[in-house]
Amino acid sequence: MTKEWILVLGANSDIAVATARRLALDGCNAYLASRNVCELEKEAAHLNVRYGVEARAVFFDALDFDSHAVFYAELSPKPVGVIVAFGMLGDQLAAQRDFTVARAIMDTNYCGAVSILEVAAADFERRRSGFIVGISSVAGDRGRKGNYVYGSAKAGFSAYLSGLRQRLSASGVSVLNVKPGFVATKMTAELGLPEKLTASPQDVAEKIVAGIKKKKDILYVKPVWRLIMWVIIHLPEYVFKRVNL
Repeated sequence: MTKEWILVLGANSDIAVATARRLALDGCNAYLASRNVCELEKEAAHLNVRYGVEARAVFFDALDFDSHAVFYAELSPKPVGVIVAFGMLGDQLAAQRDFTVARAIMDTNYCGAVSILEVAAADFERRRSGFIVGISSVAGDRGRKGNYVYGSAKAGFSAYLSGLRQRLSASGVSVLNVKPGFVATKMTAELGLPEKLTASPQDVAEKIVAGIKKKKDILYVKPVWRLIMWVIIHLPEYVFKRVNL
């Protein structure tokens, strides 16, 4: 991956920042993409100075689907990998009351990701190389009353990544589905997460980079989440309906 370009979408998120820095440590240049270009420019300057790589801040709106093909076409040189790190947890109760809130959660976590990844996937397929990383969630493993709108979007995203992986495997393109579990980020700062089940953004970044190199398919950042979700997935419905999750 040395001196090649990586496209980081949602590059202002804590996980994205940590991952871009970890890739820069390996010598990767980065396109840092999101709506807040001012913050991106600060991070790009940090990568340039601290790691001696080239980094560019570029505007990207995950919800402006019509702009995605042009956005990708204007990247030069083309990236060897794409990391989708944007997302929206949202408020479940607000989503139940107001469909515009529910739609924003679904469009951000699913539709926006599919829109840009189809553009990138077509390019990688033509070139017969590259990697895609999608940051999904354990919330997509089974719908739960506490966040089922968000969880349904992440479930859709995980299913999409599975199909995309099968499609691109013949072209030598890897697709990694990352399920971080709890992560100590700006988005989760007020949730009071249990320490033993919570990863840091740096933990996630290390596992992502290792997963890219090993061409892994699915990654639970903390292995305990695989066991937790296995139990939750296999609870019979008559039991699950009575569980407060």
